Amino acid sequence: MCRHMAYLGPPASLAELLLEPEHGLLEQSYAPRDMRGGGTINADGFGVGWYSDGAVRRYRSARPMWTDASFAEFAGGVRSGAVLGAARSATVGMPVVETACAPFTDGIWLFSHNGRIAGWPESAAKQAARLDVVDLLTLDAPTDSALLWALLRQRLGAGADPAGAVAELVGEIAAAAPDSRLNLLLTDGTRLIATTWTHALWVRRGAGAVTAASEPFGGGGWTEIDDRRLVVADRDGVRVTALVEGDR
Repeated sequence: MCRHMAYLGPPASLAELLLEPEHGLLEQSYAPRDMRGGGTINADGFGVGWYSDGAVRRYRSARPMWTDASFAEFAGGVRSGAVLGAARSATVGMPVVETACAPFTDGIWLFSHNGRIAGWPESAAKQAARLDVVDLLTLDAPTDSALLWALLRQRLGAGADPAGAVAELVGEIAAAAPDSRLNLLLTDGTRLIATTWTHALWVRRGAGAVTAASEPFGGGGWTEIDDRRLVVADRDGVRVTALVEGDR
């Protein structure tokens, strides 16, 4: 499965957040510790999105993160107080192309999916059929992650509460494809919304910052989030609730 992380806090460089920390996203791309049966490395591309002067910026590549010298050259000079990064391990049969790499974006949003939709594509056909034809024909890539983003973007565009929209989408896909792995990560630059569904997520708070990541990196202070949880976080706090009614 893929690895992803998101950060909100005092401005930091992309290198400080992704490349330099012990077991940061760069190291997780070639030496992950918790793939849970979903591959061995994350070599099928990567991406990073950040906010600058109120606008979303993005860099994506189909190359393994550790081979992209161009990204390493400029990452130290780009600073932001809101960053989302992801390293990809493609599900068998899905294309290895730049446009299949998270983060996906539209307007103020950055989105990533760590996992897979089981039984793809048949299991998600009913959900895909509810999309506008133009949205369906212009998916970033013919992948489960790109479809999840289109379905979430549809809800957000209709004015749905972002946390509620994420939770609703996870529940709907899990019901249609019960063996799916649905760790989603969404940010608008001021808050993080994340889910755990059959994969790991850790959160760290401190010094006016909050970080969520598939695996801990760069020292201590991390708290593991239980499975089937919805996380809503900003620089002031973290709220964790159950995705399934009755879970504690």
